[in-house]
Amino acid sequence: MRLRTALATAVAAVTIVPFAGAAAADGGGAPTGWHDVAPRKAVVATLPAARPLAVQLPVCGSKTGAEFPLATKIHGGPAEYRAGDGAQSWYLDLTNTSHEACDSIHPVLVLVDRDRTLKNSQLQMEFSDPATGRKHPVTFVRTDEDEHIGVFDDGFPGFVIGAGETLTVEVRLGFAADTVPGPITANAAIVQRRGSNGQWVGDSGDYRFDVVDEGDLLHQIDNELATTGRGSGLARIGLAAGVLLLIGGALVTAARRRAPRR
Repeated sequence: MRLRTALATAVAAVTIVPFAGAAAADGGGAPTGWHDVAPRKAVVATLPAARPLAVQLPVCGSKTGAEFPLATKIHGGPAEYRAGDGAQSWYLDLTNTSHEACDSIHPVLVLVDRDRTLKNSQLQMEFSDPATGRKHPVTFVRTDEDEHIGVFDDGFPGFVIGAGETLTVEVRLGFAADTVPGPITANAAIVQRRGSNGQWVGDSGDYRFDVVDEGDLLHQIDNELATTGRGSGLARIGLAAGVLLLIGGALVTAARRRAPRR
């Protein structure tokens, strides 16, 4: 991932996209009921990719300096998502390391798939506001570099995080059945909105995972092992025997079909 470029795009997105939410602009349009209010080119055109990092450093409360005021971590996410199998949960920790409250905080998720085949319309994502319990949809902008930018903002005013406190946000992410299998890297930028402007106030480490085909037998077996316990010798033997029986049965059936009739 071109991390600095992608995160700079994310800051631009949360700065210029209206509170109605970010656009889903990859030709497929946004899912029903989701907002589609900003064209992709408008976001890319405002990309501050050449801006020095020092200019991007944050203002949160009254804190300024070389350290981001929010320590940010993605955790609890699965290593695999099965295409078409519904959303799965992971969590985003936002820790305020400054001495004053940080308000108007908007996470921005940056997704990059290895093969650059992912479409906005194949992404299904929402986050929960811990203060209200309300779920908010996230829509995506696709950049010219095939990065997918999802702004946590559908009219949501942003999170408020007290000095020295940690806020944990649940995020649910899923992929449509026609998603091409392969590895994806996710990273969260954290932006503080100030009117029509935004300041980059934190970013997470990478979260890497794979999207797998819903009919992938080997991954089904792996999931079964995870459920029954990888240390169970009987489970391993039973699953291996089951696979051999399935393969053997298929070979016998194929041989019978090919055998000439007497």
